[in-house]
Amino acid sequence: MELLTAVLVNKGLITAFLLVGAITAFSYWVSNKLSRGVIHGSAVAIAIGLLMAYFGGTYTGGNRGLADISIFSGVAVMGGAMLRDFAIVSTAFGADTRALKQAGWAGALSVVIGVVLSFLVGALVAMAFGYTDAVSITTIGAGAATYIVGPVTGTALGASSEVIALSVGAGLVKSVLVMIGTPLVAKSIGLDNPYSAMVYGGLMGTTSGVAGGLAATDPKLVPYGAMTATFYTGVGCLLAPSLLFFLVRLAV
Repeated sequence: MELLTAVLVNKGLITAFLLVGAITAFSYWVSNKLSRGVIHGSAVAIAIGLLMAYFGGTYTGGNRGLADISIFSGVAVMGGAMLRDFAIVSTAFGADTRALKQAGWAGALSVVIGVVLSFLVGALVAMAFGYTDAVSITTIGAGAATYIVGPVTGTALGASSEVIALSVGAGLVKSVLVMIGTPLVAKSIGLDNPYSAMVYGGLMGTTSGVAGGLAATDPKLVPYGAMTATFYTGVGCLLAPSLLFFLVRLAV
């Protein structure tokens, strides 16, 4: 047992892949058997990951969640910025460039509209809960765009760790809601072709939520929705800590 533990600790990244693989397999089993696919496996996996991070942080008293337990230290690398960005960029390679060109101005406008609307909703919620300074309002508003844009914006503006955590939480809630809601509304909004998938990805923005929701709707649509959702993340990271921050500062 000591030898096995030593191997798992020394090969932390491999252990992390095994852990995530087991959680993913279990999550999709739960999705198929208990919800009959209504709740996508990705949403179940995210919920399990959040619970494990909470209990890991509580058990160790650390600040990296499950990664503070030595045997799971590789989770910090696997969930770090490098592999995260690699996973986001890799979604583009399954898309047909001819279909991407067809999106035209509609696809581009959907990204900008999606970022601004999500930011506005998040900013209004932040103000409703008593935040009055421009940095906190902007960070939480950016988190409502995606849980990547929130921390990027908060770090750039010097927001407190508590506010950055709230921005991540807002983005995760949005991601799970999009995962669950996409297959439920797909038929009524005509989400059945690459063009509509790109516009939808641009409006929703959360790459993981759009990818999970489209995978439950039609796996062939995933690259198209993920493509504009990836652009959404980039546009959010550019606009939130700059133009949108200045507008919020003028307003408050």
